[in-house]
Amino acid sequence: MGPLDLLPLMVMSMCCCVHFASAWTVNNFLMTGPKAFLTYASSVQRGAQSGIHECKHQFAWERWNCPENTLQLSTHNGLRSATRETSFVHAISAAGVMYTLTKNCSMGDFDNCGCDDSRIGQTGGRGWIWGGCSDNVAFGEKISKQFVDALEGGHDSRAAVNLHNNEAGRLAIKATMRRACKCHGVSGSCSIQTCWMQLADFREVGNYLKMKYEHAKKLEMDKRPVRAGNSADNRGAIAHTFRSIARTELIYLEDSPDYCVKNQSLEYQGTEGRECLKGNKNMSQWERKSCRRLCYECGLRVVEKRIEVVSSCNCKFHWCCTVKCDRCTQVVTKYYCARRDGGRKPQNKTKRRHRGRRH
Repeated sequence: MGPLDLLPLMVMSMCCCVHFASAWTVNNFLMTGPKAFLTYASSVQRGAQSGIHECKHQFAWERWNCPENTLQLSTHNGLRSATRETSFVHAISAAGVMYTLTKNCSMGDFDNCGCDDSRIGQTGGRGWIWGGCSDNVAFGEKISKQFVDALEGGHDSRAAVNLHNNEAGRLAIKATMRRACKCHGVSGSCSIQTCWMQLADFREVGNYLKMKYEHAKKLEMDKRPVRAGNSADNRGAIAHTFRSIARTELIYLEDSPDYCVKNQSLEYQGTEGRECLKGNKNMSQWERKSCRRLCYECGLRVVEKRIEVVSSCNCKFHWCCTVKCDRCTQVVTKYYCARRDGGRKPQNKTKRRHRGRRH
């Protein structure tokens, strides 16, 4: 089986993580070449997976909790959705791909790239110079564009929005980078430092993009009729609308559905049966308010359940070299959203709020 034969399998594998709107195009495949495609494909797949993992963490206690079946960026009618939630999915996925490619590059996993040494030896500021091994984000950005952006076909408004959010995700990687330094001098005097730029923890990238999600802007497209497809008039209208939007901001076209209630056609499960959190002082304010957000504000009540949890305990190290543990059973209390007495279906009577939270 040759590289071209592997193409459908690799695309299918990647799309199991993030179902982008369209498949990899032949032109972009030929542009990078079979060898390049196979070299980077596994990193792209891992990056997409890390993006979705982070999405699930960021939305664990939200009404929309990044469920598997809604990661497909297309609706049941074949019209690609462009909601506030899909803006985050595009951004965090593109960021995950760029992050993983950059990490792999700095670790020497690819033959054709390594540290970013373009500024080594230059004065960076008072008392420090550029040195060390800066993470090569330019490489990660370039390859991420070739893989992720190529999956977005067409030149309509939805494609433009998705590409914009992809770029916002990549810019989040740059925005969260931090300078690391090492001291030099007699007896550790730190008379001069060498510094380099390194990636932040990916959780910090997720926190940054969640804040962008909270302040995402709805795009009001020009209502004048334009010709369908990729006409010059259509592209001009899109370019005019995007002129005032910062590249770092997340944008969307459509209002989100009511995530409180189950919608079989859209495959949203609603919040009935979802777990929420109560009574732990170590929780963040956002977690402590999860029962109100998921249950009460959706017309549901909170029910308490006591559940047996089996875990390892009394672990002991035995020479040499094993660890043996007992199996202990603990009864814990968990809380779930349930219908109110009388079987009334949940109704969301509150306006949807998007507020920042502490991390």
